[in-house]
Amino acid sequence: MVEALIFVLMAVCALAGAATVVVARNPVYSAMGLLGTLFSAAVLYVLQLAHLVAAVQVIVYAGAVMTLFLFVIMLIGVDKSERRSEKLPRQLAAVGAIAVSAAAFAVAVWLSGDFDWAPGATAAVDPEATNGAVEAVAEPMFTDWVLAFEATALLLTIAAAGAIALAHHRRGRRT
Repeated sequence: MVEALIFVLMAVCALAGAATVVVARNPVYSAMGLLGTLFSAAVLYVLQLAHLVAAVQVIVYAGAVMTLFLFVIMLIGVDKSERRSEKLPRQLAAVGAIAVSAAAFAVAVWLSGDFDWAPGATAAVDPEATNGAVEAVAEPMFTDWVLAFEATALLLTIAAAGAIALAHHRRGRRT
């Protein structure tokens, strides 16, 4: 029951983040929506007992790649002035209510002590449920999929270099 609730909550958060990526006019807000989607996907990986994949998702994508994206966005120059007036007056109260209810839910789950819904917390380990273990992931990653990871790294490096060149070219034209 709790696993299904967490799944639905994270799925809604992932979809909301993805919608923010597409709909947001400010690229920084769009990048923050992508960050929320990446964190939601990491929680979904934990629900599937793929702890290594979840850790890689947070460290590599949500950490390093998002830092790179934000750096490139800032370098390109979206530093236009924004209005500081509050457009959504009840937003702070809504966020506070959501945070309090999430904390109350976490405390209720902790006080219940019934963690049968989390397969990793039970005493018996199912050998079929080790698909996210280090051994199960590392062997194909470093044998079958090395070229795909190298190509992705090369693509991200070329994209960052292109963004820097584009930003430098635009700055040179202004002065």
